[in-house]
Amino acid sequence: MRTALSWLGRTLLFLAVALCFAPTVVPPFLDRVYYDGPPSDHFDGGRFFNPGPVPPARRISMFDRWAGSEPQAVWPDEVAVRPTVPPRRVEGGDMVVTWIGHATVLVQTEGLNILTDPIWSDIASPVAFAGPRRVRQPGVRFEDLPRIDLVLVSHNHYDHLDLPTLRRLWERDRPLIVTGLGNDTIMLGRGIEAVARDWGEHVPVRPGIEVVMARNYHWTSRWLTDRNRALWSAFAVRTPSGAIFFAGDTGLGGGAWAREAAAHGPYRLAILPIGAYAPRAVMRSSHLNPGEALGVFDILRPTMALGMHWGTFQLSWEAIDAPPRALAALSRARGLPPSRFVTTEVGQSFRVPPLAR
Repeated sequence: MRTALSWLGRTLLFLAVALCFAPTVVPPFLDRVYYDGPPSDHFDGGRFFNPGPVPPARRISMFDRWAGSEPQAVWPDEVAVRPTVPPRRVEGGDMVVTWIGHATVLVQTEGLNILTDPIWSDIASPVAFAGPRRVRQPGVRFEDLPRIDLVLVSHNHYDHLDLPTLRRLWERDRPLIVTGLGNDTIMLGRGIEAVARDWGEHVPVRPGIEVVMARNYHWTSRWLTDRNRALWSAFAVRTPSGAIFFAGDTGLGGGAWAREAAAHGPYRLAILPIGAYAPRAVMRSSHLNPGEALGVFDILRPTMALGMHWGTFQLSWEAIDAPPRALAALSRARGLPPSRFVTTEVGQSFRVPPLAR
């Protein structure tokens, strides 16, 4: 036991020292410039940033963050999944939603198949031998996936911009891929074409349907020193039967982004992250917890919401089922009907009621 603890201590010390020196040692090798454009209220000419006041935070060291009083939950190695075969198309104003896992959601409506942050890979990492591993297999096998028309990629973290999956989708379906500024450069390196836009810009999909690039509160990086070289974003997909909001990966920040996004409604469906929130001192600026997701729900006022970004890759310390349990308890305490903000098992499909008039 002492030998193991000694090895673990040396390993952690090495990683700490490596991280301290990384910004001065690796920029020539690992920095990337994905976007070149004029400065704005969220781009300084080199890197993007979250505009507005920065929420106050206590200054904490790396060891305080990861070795605090909050224990890390142990996840199972695998959770059984019963995959589904979704319909090929859903026509008219009907809307069918399938949570495939993590932030990957299939939304079918108006004859359009929409896929968010698709990842079918078993590991979310720049290397194949280390990183968060999938404990739930995708709820839809890739070969059972209907032809995809529209793909929304929120940012470039490996659990959201998965190049192997995007390459397969591009080769098979040639979908319209919409993402934030700079992320298209990463995809183009693999022969994948994407439309990259800034917050507030509109992307036409087909007559009567468009994507509005919406602000959220996050950051980006593929390596150690390319932080915020590309833009993170949420999306509002406007359709004749109501808008769909996909929050991507986001913290609450000051909440201004959610109030801005509400203007792109009314929303029939909101897809909101509820997991990877502990320890809170670390994750507050990156990920919503279930209570904050409920606050965003109140601002957007969708007919229905789906909680995602939990139970697939262990990115944080909470138990695998803590996010849906917390969301359900908070919803009950507020008297919110359980059918309004739902969580489902991977591979489960459900229908979204018509937009409330």
